[in-house]
Amino acid sequence: MRVAVLGAGAVGARAVRQLASTPEVERVVVADTDAERATRVAAVVGEPGRVEVGAAGSWSAGADVAVLALGPGEHRPLAQQLIEAGTSVVSLSDEVDDVRGLLDLDAEARERDRTVVVGAGFAPGLSCVLALHAAATFDVVDEVHVAKVGTGGPACARQHHRALRGEALDWRDGAWVRRRGGSGRELCWFPDPVAGEDCYRAGAPDALLLVPAFPAVARVTARVGANRRDRLTAHLPMLRPPHREGQVGAVRVEVRGRRGAARDVAVLGAIDRPAVAAGVVAAVTAVTVAQGTLVRRGAAGLAELAQPVPFLAELARRGVKAAAFEGAGTGAHPEVAEEV
Repeated sequence: MRVAVLGAGAVGARAVRQLASTPEVERVVVADTDAERATRVAAVVGEPGRVEVGAAGSWSAGADVAVLALGPGEHRPLAQQLIEAGTSVVSLSDEVDDVRGLLDLDAEARERDRTVVVGAGFAPGLSCVLALHAAATFDVVDEVHVAKVGTGGPACARQHHRALRGEALDWRDGAWVRRRGGSGRELCWFPDPVAGEDCYRAGAPDALLLVPAFPAVARVTARVGANRRDRLTAHLPMLRPPHREGQVGAVRVEVRGRRGAARDVAVLGAIDRPAVAAGVVAAVTAVTVAQGTLVRRGAAGLAELAQPVPFLAELARRGVKAAAFEGAGTGAHPEVAEEV
């Protein structure tokens, strides 16, 4: 299989490295608006003959799957061009308008027998697979709540900044509810060493990807970790340049529903450097798309498309491991976190 990656930042570089280490991948083409950055990534990976630098306008030629690891804004038009050319797409954008636009390609992608995987990063992405895995243990899923802390590279940090001033989308009783970003503080517990973090509503697309996967769900929410400075400066330009790559982050997915006649809750989580985890998720998704082992064609998130058990097993083999919280319930620090 042949995979093309557009974007050689923190996440794109990790995806290239993961793809280059996958025996089934014959060739990886990496491209970026900064040609020197793409060249550096190819040199660091050190797989001459398998990892090549793509030229503008032809970076995706001959690829079975294209991974879009660039900043927000161009994902929908690029995905349109790619599926018209016969190439499936894996997008890592976590920007609401990008996600909406990509989901609108569902009918065309099905007609062309291609796949557009939307939000295939840390959260959304890994969080979607965790929600799907947890939901399999319920007879009926009523609620899904996602929280994440940490950012990847500069583009991710800028998107986090914008999300805190954006409009949050919650799903409640069959309707979309819009709330102010930066509101709704909730103390969320993540696997150690992240532990407890204050999380807030934000302009995140998670609900757009999760609601179609769980038709009976009554509530879906998403929150992001933030400190006081993040919230106070959200409506201002970033006061200092974003870091090249963030520190350890975490994702938490809480699923509520019924098992038989009883109501129950399951909480899954993961910790990792967000850029590393997002790169691994993107690479595994691209390989899965090329192998044709997703649930269906079309445009959707991983909660609709993935087979969670083999997907999580492959992530774990590559070092990204999830844990199930056991013990103290959803509102307190978990007493035990058992690997999924």
